[in-house]
Amino acid sequence: MESSNWAPAHSEALRKYFAMGMSYAEIARAINKEFKTHYSRCAAIGRARRLELGFTGLLDQLASPAPRAPSSKLHKMVKDQEALANWLARLAHRKEMPKLRCAAVEPRGLALIELEAGDCRYAYGGDKEGEAITFCGHPKRVGSSYCAAHFHLTRNPDAAPERRVIAAALRVVETPSTSRFRRYSVSQFQGNH
Repeated sequence: MESSNWAPAHSEALRKYFAMGMSYAEIARAINKEFKTHYSRCAAIGRARRLELGFTGLLDQLASPAPRAPSSKLHKMVKDQEALANWLARLAHRKEMPKLRCAAVEPRGLALIELEAGDCRYAYGGDKEGEAITFCGHPKRVGSSYCAAHFHLTRNPDAAPERRVIAAALRVVETPSTSRFRRYSVSQFQGNH
């Protein structure tokens, strides 16, 4: 016999209310009202399972699902042939891999702590686990972190060449109307006179 904190009278009431078709929440409320207890809906469900009330047929239904109609083997063969045809088409029309661009410079292979202010920061290595990362180390291009060869390597070859920016000299001019200083670029100043 299974030990339980349910009194035999409570279990009999559970059987009676279950036979009447009440829900487990209603059963728990009715037993609590009748016996001044505090059973929850889940406690009523658990006790009903232990008493095997209405669960044997349900377990049989859950254990053996309804048999499904056998899938068409012809449909599966067509799907397999489509997949094979797609794979063969990709093989037949394989694109050539693009050639990797390389810089025509032999790197010095400096460690990060060996780099100085004017050295190229283009990194080499680190592709494999535990492989050290070294840097080019050749003199860098003005306005860049890379030497000229690596600067061009990192840019899109199809892009338009960069425009040079010429620094214009600025003049400080006092205007008579405001007696404040305003900045004019050389082109602005020449255009006004």
